Amino acid sequence: MSDNPSNRTGTLLQRTFFASVAPRVDRGLYVDCADSTVRVERDRAVLSDGAELSTNTYFGRLAASYWQRYSDLGAVAVEFDYRCADGATLHVQLRASDISGRERPLTVHRFTGAGRACLPVPIDRFLDGGAVWFDLAAVGGEASVEAARWYAEGRRVRDRPVSVVVCTFNRPLDAVTTVGAVAADPDLAERIGAVYLVDQGTELVCRAPGFDALQASLGDRLQYLRQPNLGGSGGFSRGIFEATAAGRPVSDILVMDDDILCEPESILRMTAFAGLARKPVLVGAQMLLLSETTRVHMTAETVDLANLDCTVPPAHARRGINALKVHQEQRVVAGYNAWWSCLIPREAIDAVGLPMPYFIKWDDIEYGVRCGAAGFPTVTLPNAGVWHADFHLKDIDDWSSYFGHRNALVTAALHSAFEPSRIAAAVAERIGELIVGLKYGQAATELQATRDFLDGPLVLVDGGRRKLAEVNAARAGYPDTGLRPAADIADPPIAKAPPEPDPRFSRAVLVKRGLQQTLGRSLPGQVAIGARDAHWWHVGRFASAVVTDASQTGVRVRTFDRALALKLGRELARLCWELRRHGPQAQRAWREAVPQLTSRENWERLFTSD
Repeated sequence: MSDNPSNRTGTLLQRTFFASVAPRVDRGLYVDCADSTVRVERDRAVLSDGAELSTNTYFGRLAASYWQRYSDLGAVAVEFDYRCADGATLHVQLRASDISGRERPLTVHRFTGAGRACLPVPIDRFLDGGAVWFDLAAVGGEASVEAARWYAEGRRVRDRPVSVVVCTFNRPLDAVTTVGAVAADPDLAERIGAVYLVDQGTELVCRAPGFDALQASLGDRLQYLRQPNLGGSGGFSRGIFEATAAGRPVSDILVMDDDILCEPESILRMTAFAGLARKPVLVGAQMLLLSETTRVHMTAETVDLANLDCTVPPAHARRGINALKVHQEQRVVAGYNAWWSCLIPREAIDAVGLPMPYFIKWDDIEYGVRCGAAGFPTVTLPNAGVWHADFHLKDIDDWSSYFGHRNALVTAALHSAFEPSRIAAAVAERIGELIVGLKYGQAATELQATRDFLDGPLVLVDGGRRKLAEVNAARAGYPDTGLRPAADIADPPIAKAPPEPDPRFSRAVLVKRGLQQTLGRSLPGQVAIGARDAHWWHVGRFASAVVTDASQTGVRVRTFDRALALKLGRELARLCWELRRHGPQAQRAWREAVPQLTSRENWERLFTSD
């Protein structure tokens, strides 16, 4: 232990903040303290006599397991300024957890007066899981801690800046706020070589309040780019394209959504982790819910391409945990990280090329899987998170379902065995559930996506813009796709959902519901069904259902149409037969097209096309 001022010769790994910059974020994500006399600011905590405070929290912990597994660090050091009133003593206890969550003390230190402390922390018993943090207590008077920082002493991060890429479409204020959060953090700003703000909308970011100040603070590091709307894949790819152009300084790439609530500390932790990793890795932030700021969407994710599923929790991953009550102890191996915030090492981009021109949906997933196959794993770093709009408050019955289904098929063709009968069964089950659930518009949308997958890579020739218009026009012909004010609909009785079918028999239930509908055995009349209960196996029991949209902003009226259901069912059967017969040829065509589709020449053509 040293109470001399640190020369800070090492790399800053993370900072211990005691509060968020956003008032709506629960303080419990930063400190665990029930004593109302404790005063916390962003970078300072003041404890009254007898008060205690723990940083065994989401943002307070250091993810020791991940540092031990992916870096060469055997120890780190935590430094902080302290000040104690006359007669007061500050007690600082370093603590650790293991894979099962059992806690153990490491060291205890006592300070009086004022100074700066540097406490060593070993990182050597955490391979399968566990974290480290510190607890504070004031005895005999008031004591404070300020500017707590975790360092890798004597270690320098690799001398490489980070290029931040943010793409936006008609969210100018969000874009300015998100980039501004990064630019305003002095420790983080030191690591930022350039910011590529790609504007694809008509409500221009350059005209938004705060843009001029943002430009002044970043200077020539801010590259403001305008282009046609090529979706998220086109926006992110433009930034990556520019950052990796010949003559540019070599940099890692940090891609970020425009509409997140950004915790700059998470970005700093990601850059430090990437810079000290033994081998290049993709480092992603976790997603916290905007509506419920203490809840983690998923601690890590991977894919099940045989079932076209990108929401699979890998071993030890957890979905929807309350970060105030549950700590992430077990190390998890992620399959990819979504691009609400993800750092991509330059080596990976040089090895695998640019993203696929998917427009939206699965572009980040495909890229993560592609990088993993090339030897660049993804680490979804605990205690590094950003807040993103909740997925459960978004209804997927919209135009984006076309891109989600088509791009899932393409990704499966590129990165899996793509066994035709199994893929056909997955498609049959997915779209069959839509038909039985009276979601005829979405079923037609995903049938078109299946046809376009089988037709091959030419569907991506314009980056998706034409398909966006076509899908929206086609969906307008299906009344069940229209979102209507609830007040415009008579108030039918609410139908409570029965228990969910046993997953082992879900396909049998699907067939049963379809036969009941075909034979005219749907329950007569109209019912109301809430968004939480709007499962196909429930909605499909009724002749008509007024279903609340997941956004809670309106309703959709779904009504059984025998002729339409049979038409869509026949088309589904035909396409599944084609998948069985022509799936291998489609797979070859897509795989052969990847070098051209992801080439700089193709993307440059898309960026400059009208």
